Amino acid sequence: TGQSGGVRPGPAVTVLGRRGMAEAAAEAGQGPAQEGAELAAVIGATVPTGFELTAAEEVQEKLGSASSISRDRGKIYFEVPAQSLSQVHRLRSVDNLFVVVQEFKDYQFKENKEDALKDLEDLVKKLPWTNPLKVWELNNSLKKRKTKRKKHHLQSTASKEKLHDDGEEEGSDQRDASKQEDSAQNAASVEPASDQDTGETQGEASRNGEEEDNEQSDTKEELQAGSGSETTAGEGKASEGEAKVLKFRVTCNRAGDKHSFTSNEAARDFGGAVQEHFQWKADMTNFDVEVLLNIHSNEVVVGIALTEESLHRRNITHFGPTTLRSTLAYGMLRLCDPQPTDIIVDPMCGTGAIPIEGAAEWPSCYHIAGDNNPQAVKRAANNICSLLKKSENKESSTSPGIPLDIIQWDICNLPLRTGSVDIIVTDMPFGKRMGSKKKNWDLYPACLMEMGRICTPGTGRAVLLTQDKKCFVKALSRMGHIWRKGQTVWVNVGGLHAAVYLLKRTWERAEEKRSFW
Repeated sequence: TGQSGGVRPGPAVTVLGRRGMAEAAAEAGQGPAQEGAELAAVIGATVPTGFELTAAEEVQEKLGSASSISRDRGKIYFEVPAQSLSQVHRLRSVDNLFVVVQEFKDYQFKENKEDALKDLEDLVKKLPWTNPLKVWELNNSLKKRKTKRKKHHLQSTASKEKLHDDGEEEGSDQRDASKQEDSAQNAASVEPASDQDTGETQGEASRNGEEEDNEQSDTKEELQAGSGSETTAGEGKASEGEAKVLKFRVTCNRAGDKHSFTSNEAARDFGGAVQEHFQWKADMTNFDVEVLLNIHSNEVVVGIALTEESLHRRNITHFGPTTLRSTLAYGMLRLCDPQPTDIIVDPMCGTGAIPIEGAAEWPSCYHIAGDNNPQAVKRAANNICSLLKKSENKESSTSPGIPLDIIQWDICNLPLRTGSVDIIVTDMPFGKRMGSKKKNWDLYPACLMEMGRICTPGTGRAVLLTQDKKCFVKALSRMGHIWRKGQTVWVNVGGLHAAVYLLKRTWERAEEKRSFW
């Protein structure tokens, strides 16, 4: 299921909606958006915290744009011509994308709550919405093209549906369609986002279009009531060329202790003003437009979301208990600067997020993945199969395959020749959901020793992620003769404060005989 607001850390979300984009553009004296001709967009991207510089490097390399890194960790901003949007979606290090309407570096909030919220409401009328909305439309037409290529039959069923008030029937059609689709939808059938706060599923959300208000949590009931509008799940589907009534919601993320209001209140009041300004329709789950209000201390950024589902879900179809985000896997791989013909090993691969990301992005290296858990190996193998199918569909001919093998093995006794591996990248057991802290005290030194043995002296490197930092640092101090610590990146993994360590292999030869263990 697509999660739009859900992947951001605990967003407060309010539902609000509005009238067709075409009308709004016409009012502003704008014709339909050109295919990105000479239209520039400032894009905001959320990235794994700690990997902002890595993401900025990737943007520079692939799009030729310089990025500014937000004081609000985990976000970067860059400007691109709107016609480069499809390349932006292909970036490997970004989770979610949005187009910036306006950024305020030093916004002065009033101390009084009512005044501060009134200022946010008044802001809506002053914002330069026209170009960002064109970028949003262009982004939608890209998604439509992608969807058309993917699922022909879904398009035809969507166009056959008539506009009527029977919310229940329409809602279930919507649900079936979004279940089958695994990529971004077109504007007429945007995938509903399940909201993290209530953890409701998309199926529940769209089951009863008309009773949607009652299904939200109390706060949301109050927010919904505040907007004074009723929605049916069937609205918003119109044939091409007809002005379509758009539905939207506002998502507010707020950080900082100097504010007199909550993110819910900001979202509600800002959203009410957006609704008034554009006359859009209110819908919490089944929206076309998601307006973002990011408040970090005195930094305020208003944006429009360009992704419904985080891009980090791109490779994995079979998730395990601790599946690593592909974007974090990319950041880790990039840290060790893989070169053509490098042999890259993930000795504790779990569902295979790291080697799969590696094989997709560095196809001229050879990737070996292994795990001691047969269930994990099976999941990783399934994920590799899904990826192969995907690349076969893309090429629409036989795919050359991917340079990746998966093996079940014992991490402390790897079936690999001494000094034969260039790079080791792995997500080590945190001792929370997998393994235990007690076991880590034995496992970590044994792992580091065995990794040191297989890694090429002098040039080999390892990038290791762990939350059990105390245990790792202790184990590393015992392995100083084979591993030298390079850089450390502090990251947030599912709310846990973790570290990514870049280690360099010393010239010291590892013992062939492992009598030590």
